[in-house]
Amino acid sequence: MRGGAAYGLGVFECRVLGPVEVLVDGVQIDVGGALPRRLVAALAAAGGSAVSNDRLAAAMWDDSPPPKAAAAMQAYVSRLRAALGPEYRDRLDRTPTGYRLTIDELDVRRFAALIESARSSKPPTARRQLTEALALWRGDPYPELPEDSTAADRSRLQELREVAAEELTAARLDDGDAIGAVVQLEQLVREQPLRERRWALLVLGLYRADRQGDALATLRKVRDLLADQLGVDPGPELQALEQQILAQDPRLRLAEPTLATPIQPVLRPLTSFLGRTADLKQLTDRLTRHRLVTLIGPAGVGKTRLAVEYVSRNTPDDLWFAKLADVSDPTALPATVVDAFGLVASGDDPTALLIRTIGAGPGLLVLDNCEHLVAAAACLVSDLIHGCPQLRILATSREPLGVEGELTLPVNPLPWATDTDAAVDLLVDRVQSVRPGWTPSATELPAARRIAAALDGLPLAIELAAARARVLGLGEIADRLDDRFALLGAVPQGSLASHETLEAAIGWSVDLLDPADRELLVKLWAFEGGFTLEAAESLGVRSTEVEVLESLSALVTRSVVVADTTAEPTRYLMLESIRAYSRKLDPDPDETLRLQARWVHLLTARCAVAIREHRGGWFIRRMNRELPNVRAGFAHDLARDPAAALTTAVGLGVYLYRSVHHAEAIRMLRDALDAAPDGPAIDRGRALNSLTALTYYSGDLRGVDELVDQVVALLPEVSKESPRDYAELCLFLAVGCAVGGRTELTADIAGRVEEISDEYGLTGLVSAARAVYAVALLKAAGGDGDGILAQADFIEETGRGFMRAWATLAVAEAFLLHPEVASPERAMEKVRVSLAKFLEHEDYPYALNVLRIGALAMVRVGRPAEDAGRLLAAVQTHAALLGLRTRGLVNPAEPWVEDAFEGIAVPEGLELSWSAMLALLAGD
Repeated sequence: MRGGAAYGLGVFECRVLGPVEVLVDGVQIDVGGALPRRLVAALAAAGGSAVSNDRLAAAMWDDSPPPKAAAAMQAYVSRLRAALGPEYRDRLDRTPTGYRLTIDELDVRRFAALIESARSSKPPTARRQLTEALALWRGDPYPELPEDSTAADRSRLQELREVAAEELTAARLDDGDAIGAVVQLEQLVREQPLRERRWALLVLGLYRADRQGDALATLRKVRDLLADQLGVDPGPELQALEQQILAQDPRLRLAEPTLATPIQPVLRPLTSFLGRTADLKQLTDRLTRHRLVTLIGPAGVGKTRLAVEYVSRNTPDDLWFAKLADVSDPTALPATVVDAFGLVASGDDPTALLIRTIGAGPGLLVLDNCEHLVAAAACLVSDLIHGCPQLRILATSREPLGVEGELTLPVNPLPWATDTDAAVDLLVDRVQSVRPGWTPSATELPAARRIAAALDGLPLAIELAAARARVLGLGEIADRLDDRFALLGAVPQGSLASHETLEAAIGWSVDLLDPADRELLVKLWAFEGGFTLEAAESLGVRSTEVEVLESLSALVTRSVVVADTTAEPTRYLMLESIRAYSRKLDPDPDETLRLQARWVHLLTARCAVAIREHRGGWFIRRMNRELPNVRAGFAHDLARDPAAALTTAVGLGVYLYRSVHHAEAIRMLRDALDAAPDGPAIDRGRALNSLTALTYYSGDLRGVDELVDQVVALLPEVSKESPRDYAELCLFLAVGCAVGGRTELTADIAGRVEEISDEYGLTGLVSAARAVYAVALLKAAGGDGDGILAQADFIEETGRGFMRAWATLAVAEAFLLHPEVASPERAMEKVRVSLAKFLEHEDYPYALNVLRIGALAMVRVGRPAEDAGRLLAAVQTHAALLGLRTRGLVNPAEPWVEDAFEGIAVPEGLELSWSAMLALLAGD
């Protein structure tokens, strides 16, 4: 277990087996020139103990310190602390007896611990531990320090290195690799010919390699060497070995001779490990409490890298790492794992050999890339878990193994739109590796975010994009990601990725799907921003709804689709790279786009129905999730079926002004009207009515009048085959007339609504039409107090739902405009009634209008002007998100507002939640 790394925390590492290196969280930092490096080396050599000023000065200046050595040393200490950064600067602290450096990982300690552990480990584990220990040796220890100050340490470490080299060959012999051990031992005896242990191991290796004659010749050679050089005979070990060889003692042979391949340590890549601190901590916790953990996630998300990082930071006593990407035959899986142990089955059942080798001792087996061998891997894992009671298994796969007791840990793409921006950090780090000294400029950082978002935070894709920064700017890379597979090149040599390109990695996942599941996936690319089960069913790829659900479940299980169950209906998401790959496979992408647009038609056709049934809020929340799909379907129809685009725009209706930025909503409606000038008159009239409302909120009162005239001129063309449709068209036309101050026209149009409603029994529309006309009369009343009160009383007795709330807001505004008619308290009461009804319908644009009028009511009833100013500022912030201007109904030109709010300070950019704004109005 390696310091804080055992808990997935950051690591402060120092290396002194060679030139000094300091690493913080896996990234090497520059500590400065020769003197700072000597300072670090001297503190590291103390092993965490304090070092006095005098000893540090002697180490730094070779016993010839400058006159003000303490001050100079303090300056170097300050620089070193700055280099360590805010998280680790306190690791270098001052004590009463000197300076002390607290290090998580010191290669000297690790070196000695690995050698000590290898002495009591089984041969495969000992080989790995000793190989890792020798790999830590980069040169002479403590080369920066004076030779006499570290002579004892250097001598001890050098002897440990020689012992490790000998023990490694001994482990290879015990593991059955006699041929490989002999090659290594011949080199060792040439380097140190007087170390008898090496000669004994070489003789044993030759004998086990069936070279008995060479073994005896080597014994004669070492006898002559010792006699010539030292005048002595061989020691007891060599003498006993000679007698055993002459007697062909069977104990010299292994109980189960095998030919083993060298085990290489699992080495971390040279690149820094970013954005996975929480994942690493979670994995560490899971493997502490569970024996089988499977990392699952899509291609290129970094499952293997996370596994390698875990075992590198948490190296257990016994570790075996089996790479399965190249195993095509499931029956060969156990033999492949046997190879990872450095064993050869030699006719034995490989699974039985594994269980016998692991036994009852602890250990960790990593099975990397199991997705194409799930059934075989599940069988092997089950046998090993039951046969080896202390074995833990860490698997990586794109789907779970399905073994009892398995704990799956999803590995998700790095976030790119959160406070951490880990995906952007990764991109910047990798670009810096190909452009030393580069930092993103103010224009490059937005491009980096575009790249991270377009690549869904997928680490493999981000690293490949960063590699292109050798020849392209970040903006150019972002602009070319539409053809991402052509832009993103091959995976670098030595990468942990199992495939040469991103396209190959995704293709590997898709090829593993059943044909029916793959057929559905190839069509799902057309959905933007995700899709529902109902949307997937609309493609008609599978015969029944149950079959679609089964295929979708398979796609989720195999990590090519993600299910978001945090809201209903469940939403399914695809990475953009998987969408791009699916589109390339689609044999008829135009037909797929048509099917997606057809789904949008079905969705938007429900808008008006949902509003009528008072389910507008629920449906609008659902539509907010579908807005990317709506945009895509609308764009398709605009180019290929303008009449359908007009129908879509009309169907959106209320949704457009409630939830879409008004500039975009106006553009959609105008594009639809321009593209379908001969579309059904009822659709054109509805589109114009929606455009009228949006234009009013944008502040273009002249435009409102022009649009009202267009709808009036269109009425003769509108068929009355559907009385409700005609009456509703007239009702909303009347609203446009009323807000524009055209009282007579409002009376005419509202009268038509009443006539057709009476004729066909549409009672709800009658009261709504009367409420609209009452608002027109209220506007026309001017300063006539009796007229205002009469309309206010009428509105209180008529209308319902939205129209009642809308008319009540007009009454509140009239009372505030003419305070001599009604008290401010009565105006505030109308504000509250209107606001409650709009919030019930989740009509937030009109609710903002009410809150704005409510701010004036607050001042009139004597509430603090500061609170009113804060409420107004928050309303403006929310309104800006929708691109609307809050307006009055009684006097939309609003010259009175400037006077009414004079002296109230309105802070800029204030953001308040809806609950906070409502609390302000209520006085809480």
